[in-house]
Amino acid sequence: MSALLWLLIAVPLGAGTFLGSAGRGVNRLAPALGVGAALVTMGLAVAAAFARPEASAPLLTGTRAGLAVDGLSAVMVVTVAAVTLGVLLFAAAEFGPDENRGRFFGLMLLFAGAMLVTVSATTLPLLLMAWEAMGATSWALIGYWWQQPERARAADVAFLTTRTADLGLYLAAGAALAGGIGSLRLDALPGASSPWLQLVTAGVVAAALGKSAQLPFSFWLSRAMQGPSPVSALLHSATMVAAGAYLLLRLHPLLAATAWAGPLVAWTGALTALALGVVAVAQRDVKQLLAASTSAQIGYMVLAAGSGGVAGGVTQLVAHAATKSGLFLAAGAWLTALGTKQLPALRGAVRRYPLVGAAFTAGALTLAGLPPLSLWAAKDEVLAAARAESTGLYAVGLAAAAVAAVYSVKALWYVTRPLPQGAEAGHDTERHGTRRVSRAAVVPLWVLAAAGAVLGVLALPGPASWTKQLVGTPAEPSPAAWELGLSAGVVLIAAGMAWRWSARPAPVSRAARGWVRQWLLLERVAQVLVVRPVLALARALAVFDDQVVDGSVRQAARGGLAVGRLARRVDDGGIDAAVRAVASGARGLGQWARRPQTGLLHQYYAQAAVGFAVLILIVLLVR
Repeated sequence: MSALLWLLIAVPLGAGTFLGSAGRGVNRLAPALGVGAALVTMGLAVAAAFARPEASAPLLTGTRAGLAVDGLSAVMVVTVAAVTLGVLLFAAAEFGPDENRGRFFGLMLLFAGAMLVTVSATTLPLLLMAWEAMGATSWALIGYWWQQPERARAADVAFLTTRTADLGLYLAAGAALAGGIGSLRLDALPGASSPWLQLVTAGVVAAALGKSAQLPFSFWLSRAMQGPSPVSALLHSATMVAAGAYLLLRLHPLLAATAWAGPLVAWTGALTALALGVVAVAQRDVKQLLAASTSAQIGYMVLAAGSGGVAGGVTQLVAHAATKSGLFLAAGAWLTALGTKQLPALRGAVRRYPLVGAAFTAGALTLAGLPPLSLWAAKDEVLAAARAESTGLYAVGLAAAAVAAVYSVKALWYVTRPLPQGAEAGHDTERHGTRRVSRAAVVPLWVLAAAGAVLGVLALPGPASWTKQLVGTPAEPSPAAWELGLSAGVVLIAAGMAWRWSARPAPVSRAARGWVRQWLLLERVAQVLVVRPVLALARALAVFDDQVVDGSVRQAARGGLAVGRLARRVDDGGIDAAVRAVASGARGLGQWARRPQTGLLHQYYAQAAVGFAVLILIVLLVR
């Protein structure tokens, strides 16, 4: 069984590494190879969901790299593999041969492989490795068109924001070791001793909220829209943005082990669902609208994790993944065909491209939460758990559901309007439009739209719902009949009002619309509160390093040179002079001693006579 699990991970990672390394060398074969690898991964994921394999390998002393497919991860591996296959099918039809398709399909498969490791990891070190791989490949995918500075900067913002939050997982790992969890198994983390348990929980919560673009980290998702549409469809439906919510759902026992974590996570999710829903309503760019709605919809999953509705959160995750990936792909198809993603310029898009329009319409109605579609049932499961926790949470979640109907219907209203007089007005403002949509690209759109609709039937609330059976939580709260009716009524009223008033300007000032459209100025706030102080501190430290540390080193070097020069003077003028004087004296004595040595015998006799006479004189005087 473990071989099946290793193969599930190895196929996308191996194929992704090969395609990414080959690059343009496999440009013609890359779509077929990428789709083929995704298809094999899908088959392996389904097999793993039924077989529930486990695997592990030695990693560090006392720690193993563990993988397992249980009820929760079974849902996730199939969801990730299915969305990846649909997105790559679309990209194979729409991503032109002038692009580096080897690198693109390789990065997409590497990203999907990292997500599969994330959802099946049972130990924190392996989760961290996959988490980091996801972040790195997402940076490369968002900045895929790196030759354009704005897109490269957007990738940097998204990467640095999520990386800042990701430091929480390192904090959690260190605190878990200090708290006695030497194995670093995820299911053992709630057993950490106090106060390390609080740090473990805080680190996990921070990393998850950052990855899932929840308040206050939401703004990075807006920047991520600079990537290609297939990237947006994959990263922001079932993979990267959902990873944080999945981690919170997986570690709900850890949240429950502390008194503060559950309420904090639940309220963060609820407020994100409401606030980012308002941001979505204000958007005029369809990809920005979908991005803000992603943060809002992920907010429901986070709300479910905080309030104990794990099954409802999983249902929301799966339904949202199918719906949102299809909507992003439809937006990408229109961007390719018309050269714009501005809603006013997309009027008549449904009529002009009815195949794409049908899929977009189904997705938008599902995103609106209209009954009996999937997100209506999923939201009511989440709201039932929220109501059991707090009436306030339920009220905020219900208000967010109404806002979801507004932004979904707004997008649908624009694309279904009759063609304007100047039908080409606003087109080709972002790229040259091809004025066509490949029929092959429409197939995954229809499949994903149908999945979004069918899941509404499968996710009908009650203890027998498929997610409760899979996750093993039949005792979770289920919505009462009046709750189902109330949410349906609220959504239908909000949708009707949005359809009627979509053409009217919002009754708020232009300045208010501006800062809401700019994602509540969250990036600007982060610049003021975090980026600028950190850069100022870095500059101050650089000055300190240059002027104090480096200055001290330079002064020490100068002092050493001065001492060296003084030592040289002492050596040259003292020691060497003395040595030269001794040598000169010895040389002079040698010259004096050499003078008597003339080689004449009579002089030697005379010298000897003088010597003896001196010696005799000395002896006589001494005595």
